[in-house]
Amino acid sequence: MIKRASLILTALLAAFPAVLFASESAAQPLDLTYSSVGIASIVIFVLAYALVMTEEFTHMRKSKPVIVAAGLIWAIIGVTYSQIGQSHMAEAAVRHNLEEYAELMLFLLVAMTYINSMEERRVFSALRSWLIRKKFSLRTLFWLTGILAFFISPIADNLTTALIMCAVVMSVGGSNTKFVAVACINIVVAANAGGAFSPFGDITTLMVWQKGTVEFTQFFALFIPSVVNFVVPAALMSLSISNDMPEGDAEVINLLPGAKRVVGLFLLTIITAVSFHSLLGLPPVLGMMTGLGYLQLLGYYLKITHLRNVADRSTVGDVVAFDVFRKVARAEWDTLLFFYGIVLAVGGLGFLGYLAMASDLMYNQLGPTTANVLVGILSAIVDNIPVMFAVLTMEPAMDLEQWLLVTLTAGVGGSMLSIGSAAGVALMGQARGVYTFSSHLKWTPVIALGYAASILVHIWLNF
Repeated sequence: MIKRASLILTALLAAFPAVLFASESAAQPLDLTYSSVGIASIVIFVLAYALVMTEEFTHMRKSKPVIVAAGLIWAIIGVTYSQIGQSHMAEAAVRHNLEEYAELMLFLLVAMTYINSMEERRVFSALRSWLIRKKFSLRTLFWLTGILAFFISPIADNLTTALIMCAVVMSVGGSNTKFVAVACINIVVAANAGGAFSPFGDITTLMVWQKGTVEFTQFFALFIPSVVNFVVPAALMSLSISNDMPEGDAEVINLLPGAKRVVGLFLLTIITAVSFHSLLGLPPVLGMMTGLGYLQLLGYYLKITHLRNVADRSTVGDVVAFDVFRKVARAEWDTLLFFYGIVLAVGGLGFLGYLAMASDLMYNQLGPTTANVLVGILSAIVDNIPVMFAVLTMEPAMDLEQWLLVTLTAGVGGSMLSIGSAAGVALMGQARGVYTFSSHLKWTPVIALGYAASILVHIWLNF
């Protein structure tokens, strides 16, 4: 079966113009941007990403099409380079992309494991219960959930933060669909803005930090522009929220044993990762994996000191068997595998020469500022992960201020549409029928105003 597939693929590629290879140096990758090989790869990628963008309707996990696309693109590249006796070049390129993915995947896996552990220890449920029991007005809750989303997302990720705050909004909003819809929009904007000034707030910022383009403390220069990005649309949207009091009560939720220690160890893990990178020059992922060891030791301690005294196992959930590997299993594997597909697929297109072409068009002809603003607008339509990975792969010649600008725009540009960020897509599922693409689109001009204001503030403060 495998042999038959290989023969079919070889036959297809035999139709591609062999003259493309004649003038190329064997030591350099071939420029296949205008060849049948390149066009076929672009078509495969576009079709796969079209399926990703229709996930809400097809219910097909977004990782599936991009993983297949990545395999097909590199298979085409592999056969092409084998025909000219340079298969080792394609192999080296794939290994380079796999190395980049492995570092980011392990980093994210540890962060997701900690978030799952905090969720299982009821940290987020207790916060939600506290907010509901305080009986804040709807307008106050609008601001509180937004502010909390802004400040939690730099530590947790914007997706988890948005889901937590959306649960609060839906609990207190009840049948007030107008409040729920506008509050969800505010949460998406706040979570994305908060994630833009921290390496841990979004996958795109993590990629920039892991690449070594921007140092850990240098991200904080984006704090004020991020605040502006959140506050400008929030101030205008809040005018549509009444000061009515929400109805209903919430039960008191107590933290499970070890909850505060999990939070403390997560902060220690972040410190370890930053120290490994800043002080020792080691990859941050090494510090994160060390932090996973911290959590494993805590899990062992909880198991031997608490589980023996549990009397009613039916009411305490996973406290009966706190196991780090259960939290690892509950990580967002679809997101991690989607990231694999994107890194390999975009890496393949870069190897074919498309990213060099895009870099010349955007950064040499349009200029870095215009290009970086367009990156943010593009990320509202296409997920910011492939957009930022493409920019990092291009490696345009930019100073720190421009790298911070593209980090900002890629992080907050997705807020302009509900499909532009993981937070928005997740909330459309959580508040189905209430927070929708059209409800978000009504406030897009206001969000775009905040986007423009944050860019101007960044240029004013940091250029």
